Amino acid sequence: MKYPALPAFSLLFVLAFQAVYAENQSQSNKYAHDWLQRIADAPRQLNYQGTFVYYADDHIETSQVTHRVDHDDEYEKIEVLDGKSRIVYRNNDEMKCYMPDSKKIYTEKRWHRKFFPDLLPQPTARIYENYKIEVDKQERIAGHDAQLIKLIPNDNLRYGHKFWVDIDSGLLLKAAVVDKKDIVEQFAFAQLKIGGNIDENLLNPELMTATNWKKVDLTTEVLTEGELKWKLKKLPAGFKKITEMRRKPVGKSSMVDHIVLSDDLASVSVFVEPIKADASPTVTGFYSSRGAINIYVREFNNNKITTVGEVPLNTIKLIGDAVFVK
Repeated sequence: MKYPALPAFSLLFVLAFQAVYAENQSQSNKYAHDWLQRIADAPRQLNYQGTFVYYADDHIETSQVTHRVDHDDEYEKIEVLDGKSRIVYRNNDEMKCYMPDSKKIYTEKRWHRKFFPDLLPQPTARIYENYKIEVDKQERIAGHDAQLIKLIPNDNLRYGHKFWVDIDSGLLLKAAVVDKKDIVEQFAFAQLKIGGNIDENLLNPELMTATNWKKVDLTTEVLTEGELKWKLKKLPAGFKKITEMRRKPVGKSSMVDHIVLSDDLASVSVFVEPIKADASPTVTGFYSSRGAINIYVREFNNNKITTVGEVPLNTIKLIGDAVFVK
């Protein structure tokens, strides 16, 4: 059966419509990308002080954050106000975590560790391969006008995200991780001051140090590509290896191998350590800690492989099972 050819004017209309649609789509993507760029840049370029609340699994935790920028240097203090006292001081990538109850100071570099409101890495084109970006309505958060940005996953391998962004500064005011319509975890400022001068003494950890504090250096050794013997089979769509290193985590007497992966938003860490002869038997399987962080443990060649990340359990297992030795 032959169909009649489109009249010339109809064909021109279709072509014109496609061109307009493509241009609108391009402008929409750029508009969304500009918001993501502001979310990534603002917490590293602004002075701010505030109190924010973290919620997950019926657990609520309140923290205070103070952030100061001096030329190219960043200084930050985050103090947890609930439960055991914890205070994190950061100077650029150097971190010191003070535990007043035990009088210990843990020092380490910040490797892909995210603290609210600095939750979004520099966005690249990869983020559009894994998420649909929507600029939604405006709302009021902690006394500031905010623009709601939604990141909707293209599959079931990752969570969705909602970002409420201060319209004037681009600073993240509220962030929620969602699984379909359910909130998995949420951060939100309850009180916030953006801009202005900040007393540098508020960010000086030396003012806390006493003679009886014990310093614990959490050593990190960044490796070149392929230096670890551990390899990865086919990974879930959108994820790729970011770096590999050896680290000495809290509670470990020796270094463990560490591989970091990301889909340009969510991050996943794989830790590999030998199973010692006198160690308790490894309990393999799924462990869900809190909020968006899930854990999966398996044994391979007398090694314990622990995979931790802000992704659903099925994704954690796919990544954990992809680890092998060549």
